[in-house]
Parts: sequence; C-alpha cells; structure tokens
Amino acid sequence: MCGITGWIDFGRDLRTELTTIRSMTATMAARGPDADGTWLGRHAALGHRRLAVIDLAGGTQPMVDDPDHESSAVISYSGEVYNFPQLRDALTARGHRFRSRSDTEVVLRGYLEWGEGVAERLVGMFAFAVWDERHQRLLLVRDRLGVKPLYYYPTPEGLLFGSEPKAILAHPEAHARLGTVGLQELMTWVTTPGQAIFEGMRSVRPGHALRFDRTGMSETAYWRLPATAHHDDQATTIETVRQLLRESVAGQTVADVPLCSLLSGGLDSSTVTAYAAEGLAERGEGPLRSFAVGFTQPGRPVEDPAEDAWFAAKLAATVGAAHETITLDAADLTDPAARFAVLRARDLPLGLADMDTSLYLLFRAVRRQSTVALSGEGADELFGGYPWFHDPGATTAQTFPWMHHSAPIDVSGPSFLDPDLPRRLALEDYRTSRYGEAVREVPVLDDENEVDARMRRVSYLFLTRFLPMLLERKDRMSMAVGLEVRVPFCDHRLVEYVFNVPWSMKSFDGREKSLLRAAVAGTLPSFVLDRRKTPYPAIADPAYDQAMRQKLGDLMADRNAPVRPLMEEASARAAYALVEQAEPTQLQFLRLGFESLLRINDWMREYRVELL
Repeated sequence: MCGITGWIDFGRDLRTELTTIRSMTATMAARGPDADGTWLGRHAALGHRRLAVIDLAGGTQPMVDDPDHESSAVISYSGEVYNFPQLRDALTARGHRFRSRSDTEVVLRGYLEWGEGVAERLVGMFAFAVWDERHQRLLLVRDRLGVKPLYYYPTPEGLLFGSEPKAILAHPEAHARLGTVGLQELMTWVTTPGQAIFEGMRSVRPGHALRFDRTGMSETAYWRLPATAHHDDQATTIETVRQLLRESVAGQTVADVPLCSLLSGGLDSSTVTAYAAEGLAERGEGPLRSFAVGFTQPGRPVEDPAEDAWFAAKLAATVGAAHETITLDAADLTDPAARFAVLRARDLPLGLADMDTSLYLLFRAVRRQSTVALSGEGADELFGGYPWFHDPGATTAQTFPWMHHSAPIDVSGPSFLDPDLPRRLALEDYRTSRYGEAVREVPVLDDENEVDARMRRVSYLFLTRFLPMLLERKDRMSMAVGLEVRVPFCDHRLVEYVFNVPWSMKSFDGREKSLLRAAVAGTLPSFVLDRRKTPYPAIADPAYDQAMRQKLGDLMADRNAPVRPLMEEASARAAYALVEQAEPTQLQFLRLGFESLLRINDWMREYRVELL
C-alpha cells in the first residue's frame, strides 16, 4: 500500500519542478513510511510514497519499464493485486522479462501488453497512474469497489492527482474551497461517486479508468455490477459462497511482512479470522495475530461478556490466533494530538466522532506489530446485515434506506448550524436527485419478481453509496499509521456472485446474513453464529463527554471561529444550552451532533477553507 501523486502540464517543462512534486509527495509520508521517489518528464511529474509489502527490495517507485534506455511508460501504484503471479506467468509467456517480484511491475508490463485492458484482468484493491511517454497520455485507474482512493484536479494546462486531497492541495494551483455542492454532500451524507468536497476536485469512480492528454479528458467504466440470472440451488449457493470466501481470504494472506486480522468477535471479522488462520496453518505458517479494541468504562471490565472484546478473545482462542485487546480510555480519545492526526488523515470533516479516533489509535497500536491487517468490511452490504434490509419501510422508501426515519440534519429544534441552511442549499432536492441517479444505475434482470428487484436495488445502493464511506474511513485511519488493510469481502468475484443471489435465498431463515451464516456454519462456533450484529463500539465514559462539552464551550466563546458563517446565533445558543444542561446519559446522544460542529471548525481552520 502506498501514496501516489502527480502533475501533468502541457504548458510548461516540469523537469524543473522537483520541489513542487516533492512537496506533494511529502504530504503522504504516513501512507508510505518506507521510501519515497519522484520521476520528472517534460510534461509529467510523478511522486510516490512506499509501504513495502511485496518484494521489499525490488518494488521501488515510480517504476519505469526500461531504466537503462528511454522509457515508454512510468507507473505510480498503490494497492495489492492478488493474482499478480498468474498475470506474471502470462506476460512472461508473451516475452516480457521482469526485474523484480513486485505486483507493480506486473501492472506496468500488463499495461504495455494490454493497454487499458489490464484493469479488467486485475484482482485486488488498487489505484494507479501510468504516464505513457509514447502517446503523452495519463491513465488513472481505480479498483472495482473503490477500496483505494484516487482524486484529481483539472488545471488550465493540465491535471493534478493524488491518493488523498492533501497531496493535490500542496500544489500552488489547487485551492481548498467549499462551494454549494460540497456543502450539499457534507450536510446530506450523500456519497456521490466521483464527487469530492473541495470545489474543482473530483475522484475517479470505482471501476473506472480516466484518460488525459492534449485533447482533453475522458472517463469510462471497465466494470459495473452485473445483473445475471441465478440458477444454483440453495445447497450449491452456500457451498459456492464458502469456496469464494476461502479463496478470497487465502489470496489476501500473502505478504512479505507481518500480517494480522482485525477481530470484533462478530460474524464478519470472525469469518475472515477463521479462514485466515486456516490458510496460514495449511501453509505451515502462523499463528495468525488478531487485535480487538476495548474501552475502560466506569464499573465495567473490558472483558465483559457483553462487549466485543470478550467475543473476540473467545473466537481467537477457538481458531488458535494470538490475540490482543487494545484498551483505550477517555484520555486517549481526547488527546489533541490524536484528534489532529485523525483530522489530517481524513482531509474532510466527515467522520464518526470518537469512533474515528479509537480506530486510529487501534491501528497505531496494531502497526507496532503488523504491517498488513485483514478486515470484514463489505459483508453487511453484500449479505444484508443492516436492520434497514429487513425494514419494509426503509426498503420501499423513495430515498437511501439508511436515511429512512432519520434526517441527517434535524431542523425540528435548535441547531448549531443555521436552521435555514437546508432550505437555502435545497438539501432535500439534492438528496432526491442523487437518489434518482443511483436508482437509474441499478442493473435490471428481466422477469425478476418485485421483491428480488427491490432488494437488488437496496443492495446496489449499499454497495455503491454506503460502503464507500466505510472504505474511505478505513483507508484513511489505517494509512495514517502506515497499516495496509485488506478487505476479502470486497473481492469482485464474490460480490458479483452474491449480488445476484435472490433475496429469499440470502434471508432463508429470517435472520440477517442467513446465507453467510450457513456458509461458515461448519467453521465458526455457535456463540459467533448466534450473535446479533452490533455496531462498532463507542466510548461510554462521562469523562469523554465532559471534555467534548468543554471544547464546545471554547468554540462558542470564539467569535472568530471559522465555522461561524455557517451558524445562526440564536439557534446555536439554544442548542448549546441543551448540551450544557444535559445529563451524562443524554450527552452521549447529543455527542455526534456537536462533535460534527467541532470537526467542521477544526477542518476549516487547518485547511484554511474558503467558503464560496
């Protein structure tokens, strides 16, 4: 895993711009703590920060196809391609010769052999840039599910790109500006593919390739979720899911550095952990290391049977994993340095309050012992694990299911942000428009019954609009400490198969994730199989809420706070009075709302955001 960045400009000679590309590259030092590199051409400059995972000695980047002669192409690449040994064999048979064992070189030579068609052959998570010297053309490619990020920013004579917005904003031609669409995205929690918060900035859509040359820019899809008829019976479907999962996890346990799993003791992470432990044992490796997060809470031990940490430790013992619980307290989560690190990692004020900070601190502790971690993202979206999947009101609502019964902005009472903002920004219209766009994308299967068609739509919305929020959060928090997180449930072969399984088969026993439970029934113990889904844990220590209340008081007293233009004085004062008077248990429910205000303010100050 790495950080990539670059600058294309047909109006100047970039061979004299080493300082600028180095500045852009340096912003992502945390993504690639092992090495950095730059490459300069007349109209292209590429930067790279490396986290060495495969071929530690031979994967230096940016990588050129022929370092001894005039190069045809150069690549800056982030991610992991799990089928690179098979692709390497195919390319060798076609006459290619390799200097390294890295998947980066396989992708580069795959481009030289197949052009843009190389993307369709890759299995993994990736974002990469190839500058083709022969045609003076840039190619940006992002993996199918959008596990790895990739942003770009057109300029008058060219284009800037980077794994994170901060890399682009380090360039003097890029600006941290927030316009109407950016505010609409922030305030509705709509994740529109391709849309970035900063004005003028975009992201490459998952499963897409973007080309840029002197004639302009174009973006095309090399992959979309397909709608295909499902002919397997239930027993065959269960067995197929089992095998696809095993293969996905096994393929993602290959690394030249220490590997572990992130284990909550829930169904998803337990599945990944069990199959990873099994795969390592079959290769004579292991034991697998596993990590969970726990919180010190007044009157309750971390290893309480009601907590994730208890289930995680018990599952780890069952599969023979070497397990450790990372215990955090209120002081950890209110530490200014940790909160600042989270802000800088995310580049945006989107987030989940203390849950982001705890995730960052968990990853920081894990990184001291492992470089690669396996995680369970994608299972809920794929197998129907969220309560919304089982709520007829949510699945039939003419909006995103997770927005049913809950407006992202509550305008029924006092609000820190100006209560008139939703009207002035036409937030409801924006949400409705984006929902319509998403629904029109859903692949249709002829003769599908009404229930299956509706649940296909719901699944599509979760996979393309909800899952990206979680993947972005996991990427930023992990890469902020140089930890690579792999997500086996996001293997596109598994996704394609399960997406097309009829809903009646996915929920055959009336429980959430029926199909997944059946597939792993012979592998996981009953205390995991029978456990109901629980969300990522939040701290319940009154000391944390009191510290956040104090920070809110400081903001309210600051007449020059950057977020002030988005606030309305009377409403904000009324909202603050509610927080001041709240009892400890009430304060927990108010936390996410006022912490959003704190994050927006800190973000606007740190990034010097200009409101348009």
